[in-house]
Amino acid sequence: MLLMPMKCFCSSPLFVSALIRCALAIVRICIYYVLRLVRNQSSIHYHDIIMELSQIFSSPFALLLNTLLLIGIVKIVPYVNLAHFYWKKKGIPYLPDSWSSFIAGWKLFTGHMSIVDYSNYMYNYFSDAKYVGISEFATPVLLLRDPELIKDITVKDFEHFPDHRSFVDEEVEPLFAKNIFSLRGDRWKEMRNTLSPCFTASKMKFMFELISKCSSDFVSYLVEHPEICLAIETKQAFRRYTNDVIATAAFGINVNSMKEQNNEFYTRGAEATTFSSGFLVMLKFMFLRFFPRLGSLIGLSFFPSATSKFFKKVVGETIETREKHGIIRPDMIHLLMQARDKESSRKMTLDDIVSQAFIFFFAGFESSATLMCFVAHELAVNRDIQDRLREEVEQHLSEENDTISYESLSKMVYMDMVVSEALRKYPPAPTLDRLCVKDYELPPSQPGYKSVTVKSNEVIMIPVYGLHHDPKYFPNPQKFDPERFSDENKDNIFPYTYLPFGHGPRKCIGNRFALMETKLLIAHLLRKFILKTTEKTVEPVVFDKKEFALKPVGGFWISLEKRKT
Repeated sequence: MLLMPMKCFCSSPLFVSALIRCALAIVRICIYYVLRLVRNQSSIHYHDIIMELSQIFSSPFALLLNTLLLIGIVKIVPYVNLAHFYWKKKGIPYLPDSWSSFIAGWKLFTGHMSIVDYSNYMYNYFSDAKYVGISEFATPVLLLRDPELIKDITVKDFEHFPDHRSFVDEEVEPLFAKNIFSLRGDRWKEMRNTLSPCFTASKMKFMFELISKCSSDFVSYLVEHPEICLAIETKQAFRRYTNDVIATAAFGINVNSMKEQNNEFYTRGAEATTFSSGFLVMLKFMFLRFFPRLGSLIGLSFFPSATSKFFKKVVGETIETREKHGIIRPDMIHLLMQARDKESSRKMTLDDIVSQAFIFFFAGFESSATLMCFVAHELAVNRDIQDRLREEVEQHLSEENDTISYESLSKMVYMDMVVSEALRKYPPAPTLDRLCVKDYELPPSQPGYKSVTVKSNEVIMIPVYGLHHDPKYFPNPQKFDPERFSDENKDNIFPYTYLPFGHGPRKCIGNRFALMETKLLIAHLLRKFILKTTEKTVEPVVFDKKEFALKPVGGFWISLEKRKT
């Protein structure tokens, strides 16, 4: 009875305004006391904080805001205290007082530091250390820098670090918490075994024609509408392509998002995958992380409720139609239906199926489109690389009667080199994480330091972007150089320094799918267009501070000039 009035109350502009004002005041008080702690190493008296906070609130919402925000202070401040002293007590290299990494994290989430600057800062602070201690939003985290240790953590001793940490509560956000990325332990193993057959070579070959049609239709639309090719923001365009690919390959739904600009499948995907930084987003993220059930009570969620309902409806109706008419389509939904019907220790629910289909959509919609954007950007900037790649595409087209087949795409060696270099320079995930489930001893980080035991529930971070841009492993790292991945050179890449999709059993399950849809689109584009820069093209790339993903300031702008054939 009280839930709906509470949601309406908490979504009112007056409440939001009051919450922001009070939160800012509390942040100032928190910073004051944390600085006092850092400088004087004195204890924090919660009574002093409460007395000062009592002078802040004067609105009609004071009682509720006092309750919510004071609970937050009491819960969060001890985390800051812990992070400040944690790595110092462990006796390992750590960013000074862990305070600088704490501030850097807040700068990232408030849009004052780009994800690239944040990654470089953390990675380069101790250039000779195998690992360093940092603080990520008051949580102690170990940042691994040594490729041998990364190998041990992700492969050799995987049983100690089999999981990702969780940011959401399953009961609060089942759409995200029940997917293969978030699942842990035996539930993850079961789901991995269930989904793995979706991404075998035979399944890739089967889905090739579906994806090829999507890329061909996409490029044909551009050919028929030259006015939009004079200056095109590729992220907006390529997301429509990835939307159509996933709709047909995972959900069995045919969509043409270039012709049907506002189809619901695309608009819901755009809603679900749009994350920008800023104070309000950061505040929402932190609130849901520390108080998931209270957030659910007042109507907060990572994804709009309409988006969750839409995907659940689509999957539910697809399953119902297939069962009613005996339709068999070898895609993800069909495999999940088969797994649901098997006898196992845990019955798969509709929420489980929806969650797997959604994470496939979530990852493919945004990450794959971003990869395509960076490939197109580098081809536009480096015309010699573009011309050489086009020659390879044309060569295989002539061998296959002017069509791109699964076999011919697999033979495009230079295409693979170009895409691999784009993944090095612009990795989809700048960092990876692993959660310790069994105590694990690491060797000394540097001469003169002691070994350290990683405890259960502690977090390890792997700095993918830092490794990919370390001149020790990739000379002249800012240069886009596909030759790094030639047959002659790729074996010289130091193992476990190239991790665009992770490594080990937790490696991205859909990496072959992402590579195939990317290569297909680039091949079809090069057949019809010459990719050129425009006055809006940002080169060298300056990364947007208000985005959590890698994105140039102002977007991905290029020009598509139709080829004369």
